[in-house]
Amino acid sequence: MDLLQDLQWRGLINQVTDEEGLRKLLSEEKVTLYSGFDPTADSLHIGHLLPILTLRRFQLAGHQPIALVGGATGLIGDPSGKKSERTLNAKEVVVQWSERIKEQLSRFLDFEAADNPAKIANNYDWIGSLDVISFLRDVGKHFGINYMLAKESVQSRIETGISFTEFSYMILQSLDFLKLYQNENCRLQIGGSDQWGNITAGLELIRKTEEEAKAFGLTVPLVTKADGTKFGKTEGGAVWLDKEKTSPYEFYQFWINTDDRDVIKYLKYFTFLSKEEIEQLEKELQEAPEKRAAQKALAEEMTKLVHGEEALKQAIKISEALFSGSISTLTADEIEQGFKDVPSFEYEGEEVALVELLVASKIVPSKRQAREDVTNGAIYVNGERVQDVNKVLTKEDSIEGRFTVIRRGKKKYYLIRYK
Repeated sequence: MDLLQDLQWRGLINQVTDEEGLRKLLSEEKVTLYSGFDPTADSLHIGHLLPILTLRRFQLAGHQPIALVGGATGLIGDPSGKKSERTLNAKEVVVQWSERIKEQLSRFLDFEAADNPAKIANNYDWIGSLDVISFLRDVGKHFGINYMLAKESVQSRIETGISFTEFSYMILQSLDFLKLYQNENCRLQIGGSDQWGNITAGLELIRKTEEEAKAFGLTVPLVTKADGTKFGKTEGGAVWLDKEKTSPYEFYQFWINTDDRDVIKYLKYFTFLSKEEIEQLEKELQEAPEKRAAQKALAEEMTKLVHGEEALKQAIKISEALFSGSISTLTADEIEQGFKDVPSFEYEGEEVALVELLVASKIVPSKRQAREDVTNGAIYVNGERVQDVNKVLTKEDSIEGRFTVIRRGKKKYYLIRYK
């Protein structure tokens, strides 16, 4: 398969402006392409992965990707897919976020490749110094109000309201495409399906300002879940690419819990496994869904890609320890990852009677219940069953002096943190 055929097989092409023209261009020369990422937070999340990994697919096929950080457009706010006006962030905050995003993008794109190294650009470099007169005369004159009003990103906001600030976003993003076309011979822009209006506006600006120009636009689909819930969201919020915001273990768990109805689609979208490997996993899913081989492959590929081999090994180790109850095999750092969302209790002191701790930490409602649970074998300390009602916990019962994990029954975990 050529590159476009592979993207089609993976379901990664939502819309493309001139498929045959693009296929011809890709077969004849090394093409420079870009996708933009606005710094609206201090980290990218998995909702950004599809365009990032599509840039990577183009680079692996011999083309040259540019990751554009929206240092300027991030100060304005993209109305696409938004029901209301964004909160504007301070310039110094956006600058800081831009630097964080640059670092994250370098994990996925090869900036050292000999023939087609990826590049980072920041649209603040050309928009930041642009005066309003030049903007209106040289760029704004090419955009008709009726043309802009017809775009879905604007139409969807007419009823609820859209400021001139966000209304102008389309023009600024169009200028990005023009500048990259002029300065880098960038011929293709890719983005999420909600960016179609902005991408085609950029193509229109190039057509009006550059003679005999030929550029292209391609969008990847909106990632959906079969159960109707939003992709990339968990009870704890967004799934971030920053390990400090979403630990590698949480990241691994997100993917391994993928619905059977979604897992093959996600393997095609997000991994670099071959057609044959994915088809084999699809066959295993149909024949033995209980083994969850496809989900394991997805979780392993994604965690390794985003966080590296060591983080993957750690995530698997934590998962297996929690499944088997072998808590004592984990380090304190691994405990912190694996028990981030369980109820916790801070204790200060050298030793404490287990029964008293169970009541103080509200694991059980009373001493009578605590004694009963211990006697009946319902209480586990660091994975080991304790049936001695007179048991006293000391620092020897903690993991690296930081934590003790208490389990009540089969699945109810509690974390004791030592001050």
